[in-house]
Amino acid sequence: MKTNLITREGFNQLQQELDQLWRVERPEITKKVAWAASLGDRSENADYKYNKAKLREIDRRVRYLRKRLEVLKIVDYNPQQAGKVYFGAWVEIENDDGKTLKFRIVGPDEIYGRKDYSSIDSPMSRALLGKQIDDEAIVQTPEGKKVWYINAISYDIEIK
Repeated sequence: MKTNLITREGFNQLQQELDQLWRVERPEITKKVAWAASLGDRSENADYKYNKAKLREIDRRVRYLRKRLEVLKIVDYNPQQAGKVYFGAWVEIENDDGKTLKFRIVGPDEIYGRKDYSSIDSPMSRALLGKQIDDEAIVQTPEGKKVWYINAISYDIEIK
């Protein structure tokens, strides 16, 4: 089951996507479907079939976003979080081989299309929660336990 937490930026992005789909894309595609339908025989009308399928995709995404936005809980930064890894934190971690990773811990709805975001539900993010700089986090992976060390934590900007 997915966690219902989201950053304010993530919530705003989903809201913008919903607005774009509902106010811009859906009316545009609806016009195309009506135009293609007015041409007559729909069984061999590629424009009609394509745009009708596109309309179904848009409607499916709109329904999903509306339901999801109702249950999501926005988590804003709290100054008490400073110095520790919590939801919304940018972290830099390193393993014994010197490999470093930099990412932000966010809600599962925010990770798509981002390689620098990690879901709060992932084993890595779970292992880091509550830790401080120089703490070690033990992450259970399919290959066994892996140890990572926390080098940096930030809440306001991405760690460069």
